[in-house]
Amino acid sequence: MHRDLDSPTMAKRNAGSNEVFRDKFNREIGFSHPRSISRRISASEGIVKKLDLYGKLNGHEGCVNVVEFSSTGDILVSGSDDRQIMLWNLLSGTRTLTYPSGHCENVFQTKFVPFTDDRTIITSGADGQVRLGQILENGKVETKRLGRHRGRVYKLALLPADPNVFYSCGEDGFVQHFDIRTNSPTTVLYSSPFTHGCRRHHSSSRIRLNSIAIDPMNPHHLAVGGSDEYARVYDTRRVQPAPVCRHIVPDPPVNTFCPRHLRETNSVHVTGLAYSKNGGELLVSYNDELIYLFEKNMGYGSSPVAVSAEKLQEMEEPQVYAGHRNAQTVKGVNFMGPNDEYVMSGSDCGHIFIWKKRGGKLVRAMVGDRRVVNQLESHPHMTFLASCGIERSVKLWTPVSNDVLSLPENIEKVMESNRVGREDQSRVTLTPEVVMHVLRLQRRQTSAFTERRYVLTDVDDGDEENEARFISGLVAGDDESIERECNVS
Repeated sequence: MHRDLDSPTMAKRNAGSNEVFRDKFNREIGFSHPRSISRRISASEGIVKKLDLYGKLNGHEGCVNVVEFSSTGDILVSGSDDRQIMLWNLLSGTRTLTYPSGHCENVFQTKFVPFTDDRTIITSGADGQVRLGQILENGKVETKRLGRHRGRVYKLALLPADPNVFYSCGEDGFVQHFDIRTNSPTTVLYSSPFTHGCRRHHSSSRIRLNSIAIDPMNPHHLAVGGSDEYARVYDTRRVQPAPVCRHIVPDPPVNTFCPRHLRETNSVHVTGLAYSKNGGELLVSYNDELIYLFEKNMGYGSSPVAVSAEKLQEMEEPQVYAGHRNAQTVKGVNFMGPNDEYVMSGSDCGHIFIWKKRGGKLVRAMVGDRRVVNQLESHPHMTFLASCGIERSVKLWTPVSNDVLSLPENIEKVMESNRVGREDQSRVTLTPEVVMHVLRLQRRQTSAFTERRYVLTDVDDGDEENEARFISGLVAGDDESIERECNVS
């Protein structure tokens, strides 16, 4: 049967294939390096538009909160509300190891420690603990607590090329520095709100940190984000490490980032951060707002409240990515592609959104969960994604479709529903009575936390039952809009 190759339909269908063919042809006649061609093909829009569900990894008994590939890409590690850590062989699609993390609450972060043959894993969770799991030669796993925050710990950040050093950030506003060779962490910095007047450190002035990222080209620079509108970048060479304690002077950042229209609004907070591979760009995802891409020259410096109105008008606006919704959970954000050609995020509508980094065009949308997609992780060497959310499985996505897939027919309705929900939420106002009630609840919870913290003292690994009761009592008063079972990152 004759095909009309000049028709718009056929042209669109074959656009990705033609791009791949052109790159292969250039390689064969010597115009392109083999490694260059493979990287270009994996980043082509035609390949991304073929992404489809490849398989599911079932085994967890709670919401899956985190997934991460090993450096070689053949192993995946996952953490869940069931407090179990699972390792998966991606070639066979089988689970190779399961071990109890030692956490008393939801596991929010799992990371392979580099240069350890994927046998050392660090974790953090809702109980504030930072823990280490060591896989022994006999297949057993030894776990121990490395440190602790007062409040949840959503994210950890590994120092590039160093198998011993990493950082954690917590809801207590602290960033802690860990060296696996030592017995205790040190506090690197404390994050507090920006004000026009004098700043004082007290419990209500902290920034509850949700995310942390290390600049891969300048490992001394840490970006953190939390309960206000600013992403802060700190230089660890300019801070004075101290023992983990309650009293520390807030540290000034070296740079800050925020979209102009969100400055000093007090209505949004940062849920996710990601640096590009070359360190020149920073992705920032906001709760019930959008995702923004900042270049280094778009920062406000160390004091954003001191920037003049004239300077603000001269500054370049960041690239924006829209269509998703990020309200119910603490969602991450990530780059995708060998040179970070794409940006991806989960959404409250259950979809996976993938945009072109340049221009912000939506190129792929896939249903990744019946309720909420929280995290997406890209394979280190090829077009291969892992996703997780409220469901109890890890989903794998590869370019297995025979066709170049268009966006779902209902995606405009989905995006409009997300936009309306976001704008309706932004119009909600709190009366002074409600604000005072919330403040009273916060003071009571903070007081109860402090009291229980010091009555319980330092719980070791053998006191899991007492610690579980302690953490359960602490979070029982939390007023959250989603099920307690699914308080995920």
